[in-house]
Amino acid sequence: MRRDAHHEANCPIARAARLLGDHWVLLILRELGRGDRRFHELLVGIGISPAVLSQRLRYLEAEGLVSRHAYPEVPPRVEYALTDKGRAALPLIEQLREYGERWLSPEPPENAELAPDAPSVAGV
Repeated sequence: MRRDAHHEANCPIARAARLLGDHWVLLILRELGRGDRRFHELLVGIGISPAVLSQRLRYLEAEGLVSRHAYPEVPPRVEYALTDKGRAALPLIEQLREYGERWLSPEPPENAELAPDAPSVAGV
């Protein structure tokens, strides 16, 4: 195992960032924190493409943060809900919201780009 990979595997912050570090994941969890949602409700509430939403929901379900319930109806109805593991992330999302409200303006400063060697959140 590479030294960086070993460090990341043993670091709880790195593991959490790998799981939650995608902004779409955070927005999906935020929406589901408001209650169970159907696919279309998530699309509208987040403003995400159907393909990306499908991929992220599959990921969150595989990681145990989201459950999927299909109802035996015509037309089919599927709802998504947070699991206990998903609900445990909600205080973190609330802290991000509070941080954004206090410290970040809605518009990024001009010429605000990551330094060339700075890690992206999604790449953590």
